[in-house]
Amino acid sequence: MRKKIDLVAGSIQTKEALIAQLNEYLDERFEITGYAIDGDDFFDLDGDLVILSSEFVYEELRQLNRINDAMEMIIARRTINSDYLDPILEIKDQTKVYFVNELPDIVYDVIEQIKDIGIHHLQWLPYYPDIDQKDTSIKIAVTPGERKLVPDFIEEIYDIGPRIMDFTTITKILNKLDILDEKAGQFSLRYLQKTTHIAQRLAESKQKILMLNQHLESVIDGLSDGLLVFDKKGLISVSNENFKKILNSSMKLHVGRNLNEILKNHELLTYLLTDEFKDDYLLIMNQKEFTVSKMAINSSSVLARFRSVKETIDETERLKRELIKKGYYAKYTFDEIIGKSNEMVHVKNVAKRLASSELTILIYGESGTGKELFASSIHNDSIRKTGPFLAVNFSALSDDLIESELFGYEEGAFTGAKKGGKAGLFEQADGGTIFLDEIGDISMKLQARLLRVLQEKEVMRVGGTAIKTIDVRVIAATNKNLQDKVINGEFREDLYHRLKMGFIKLPPLRNRKSDLPDLIYYLLKEQGAEGITIEPVVLDKLYHYNWYGNVRELRNTIEYMIAVSDRKALKLTDFPDSDFFDYETTFPHTIQPCVKVENGQVSPLNQFILQRVLYYNQNDILCGRDRLSRDSANTHYELSENQMRTRLRKMAEKGWIALNKGKKGTVITEKGIGVLMANNINGEVMVDH
Repeated sequence: MRKKIDLVAGSIQTKEALIAQLNEYLDERFEITGYAIDGDDFFDLDGDLVILSSEFVYEELRQLNRINDAMEMIIARRTINSDYLDPILEIKDQTKVYFVNELPDIVYDVIEQIKDIGIHHLQWLPYYPDIDQKDTSIKIAVTPGERKLVPDFIEEIYDIGPRIMDFTTITKILNKLDILDEKAGQFSLRYLQKTTHIAQRLAESKQKILMLNQHLESVIDGLSDGLLVFDKKGLISVSNENFKKILNSSMKLHVGRNLNEILKNHELLTYLLTDEFKDDYLLIMNQKEFTVSKMAINSSSVLARFRSVKETIDETERLKRELIKKGYYAKYTFDEIIGKSNEMVHVKNVAKRLASSELTILIYGESGTGKELFASSIHNDSIRKTGPFLAVNFSALSDDLIESELFGYEEGAFTGAKKGGKAGLFEQADGGTIFLDEIGDISMKLQARLLRVLQEKEVMRVGGTAIKTIDVRVIAATNKNLQDKVINGEFREDLYHRLKMGFIKLPPLRNRKSDLPDLIYYLLKEQGAEGITIEPVVLDKLYHYNWYGNVRELRNTIEYMIAVSDRKALKLTDFPDSDFFDYETTFPHTIQPCVKVENGQVSPLNQFILQRVLYYNQNDILCGRDRLSRDSANTHYELSENQMRTRLRKMAEKGWIALNKGKKGTVITEKGIGVLMANNINGEVMVDH
């Protein structure tokens, strides 16, 4: 169950800034809803936690009777966002600068915060709408997102963005949400990076760097990793107690020393002092293994992180358990797959045998036949059943989104990328199974990347350079004929054969109608209606329908009939109208002979095909032999795909249609339309209900 967080700010800009700040620390377990007093006319606060941006907002809501004492509430303390202070440091010493905001109290508080950070080289003066004296000689103003309040005589405006929540407020929020211990390292590291950046920009002497260390000591010493900050020459500005423990160093203070003085490992020194930031370094110290990674804080300083390999492995295992808790698990087993028909018993036996292997599996079946049900059951019957099970539907996502979701991305890989990047589904599924549904819809570009994963068991994040090894089993599913797509150049042959190492073809419901009684009883029981009887005429009608939407369509039908019934019996009057069913709304049920077959006239079969092609062309629907073959099923003109291919080629030779690859598909020609007109056919699909 996701926890709901309501955040209320004075303005839309502040609301968006604070939500962005929270998103740095909160994941999918939490749902954040933001409101702005100046932008949202009415809203109810019903979150598990309510966060108010200021005392001013609190008073506003109290007067509007929007809050009560029973709410779990935090009133934020806010501070300036140090990310936007760099340009201010370049302003000439002793320049007079207005700090502009709406409320006097906030203006004076923020000026003090700026001075506390160490920006003393400017003459800060307050400005707010009702101020008595205005010095028009001042040409520079700094404001936290309140440009509209800056007076007209100001020539340069430095907008440092809305104030953000301070260290103590974020700590309170994480504590209220019971994730403080979990997020402490991430939070402290970000705080360290921001504090280090602004402090180093201000540092003009060794004494100031020492003061920086004193300020950060209480924060970074609480981190479980060893941390080290140094410049390009190797001069150390920050180190924590865990770093000293890793080195087993007797030196009381590393700050101010050079890396050469405390590190005797030449390879490690070379790694730390080079400009390369790609791969991690493996350090063995005192019979313990550590991974060393580094990142640039700014143009002159580097942050190195020393992490225990054992702790990293433990963290990975914990992440796997968290994924399972989040719902990344297989919900179904073979026992839950209903069906005793020969067709279903056979396919279940094949799936069980494949489950015990590590083969990549391709599941083929029409929509509604239970492809995800089988994928889930295979995972739960495999040696990976304790690992995560993640599913992605290619037909529901754009190409770029699929790529970032599957493979993850590094920070800054594209606009909107999260800080720190994001692990993709392949990384998250490590040790488990990933289910790729509707694999037939994947683009050629992604096919190439997916093939590499299957061949090399390696992934690289979008925008990244590091290759990560993964241990993931792939199960793919499709309702498309991939072999035809290979022939048409729409699907890679090498990927097709990689996916088809294990193959399962699910029977459509119309081919296993003996399972209908068990399925109907199961669906009634699922809806709490197992006591309802079914009139024989209803059963007969259910049996004689061909269920082109398969079990999904059967479920919809039973649920509909239960809803409109008297809850005692399902009667013929409860049966849905014919337009309810997939078959009648999509395909012709019985094609009427349009004309008698005479010399020189087109046969009814060719009439039927030309009608369907014209219909699809008129409605901008891609038309191919697979679709036409499905249309012909259970009519007088039923053709397999191979038979349809032969028929279409003959019609193309006559000039009635054009066969195209890709998005154009099969297209009726002017000659084909003329054939229909000559036989008094208007191209509409005629259905005999």
